[in-house]
Amino acid sequence: MSTKKPPIPSFIYGTAWKKDATTDLVRTAVRSGFSAIDTANQPKHYSEPLVGDALAALASEGIGRDRLFLQTKFTPLNGQDHRVPYEPRAPLTKQVEQSFEASLKHLNTDYLDSFLLHGPYTYPGLGAEDWEVWGAIEQLYRSGRARMIGISNVNAIQLTALVAQAEIKPMAVQNRCFANRGWDRQVREICRTNGIMYQGFSLLTANPYVVGHPDVEEIARRLGVHGEQVVFRFAIQAGMVPLTGTTSVTHMMEDLRVHEIELTPEEVRLIERIEA
Repeated sequence: MSTKKPPIPSFIYGTAWKKDATTDLVRTAVRSGFSAIDTANQPKHYSEPLVGDALAALASEGIGRDRLFLQTKFTPLNGQDHRVPYEPRAPLTKQVEQSFEASLKHLNTDYLDSFLLHGPYTYPGLGAEDWEVWGAIEQLYRSGRARMIGISNVNAIQLTALVAQAEIKPMAVQNRCFANRGWDRQVREICRTNGIMYQGFSLLTANPYVVGHPDVEEIARRLGVHGEQVVFRFAIQAGMVPLTGTTSVTHMMEDLRVHEIELTPEEVRLIERIEA
């Protein structure tokens, strides 16, 4: 199987906290125009098998696997509840393998476009557990069954170490993005320098004061859109791939329409500087 990287998505639909609504929401998102889906093998916050049910339904409608970008994650034991999707006492490498195999089964696929470590084990740097798990993830990439590999919830120190020392460098980073922390500027710069896809999540929920900021509202009026669309468009122009987890069909359509608008360079700089 080829290990060629898949095309970089421009917008990702996130499936966290959707519970029993996951199947219907994923089907709706794809029908609305999303082609990239993010999930995790973490029953505490995600219903990965229901994402698979949605994919099976979409395939029956003619939307095949090859038209979709599927991303899931290996979640360490401290991020799981009692429904651990691998043997908790197994060696870490085995835990990664078991989680990955379960994800393939859940999602009715024989490969993943992107596979992430949900978060490092240690802080502020990386520890032995992180390197062992990353080695297992590298092996999945070498096998061709994970077309891209990466990490979520990572800081600049940890990402710098991975880029410098890993045999296979991360290809994707997914972080919560706070305006009052510079929109994760340090990590984004590392990603930009090293050709890593930066995915930003909680862009709206972590930054409600930005959505309602007078300057953002003025930009929205100029473009004839909503403040939420301005924030997503800012993210794209700032080099991010945004995630949205909206449950509203209307908002799904509005989110995708951000590709039809453009902020001026000054407007991008202005939003970069907004703080609480």
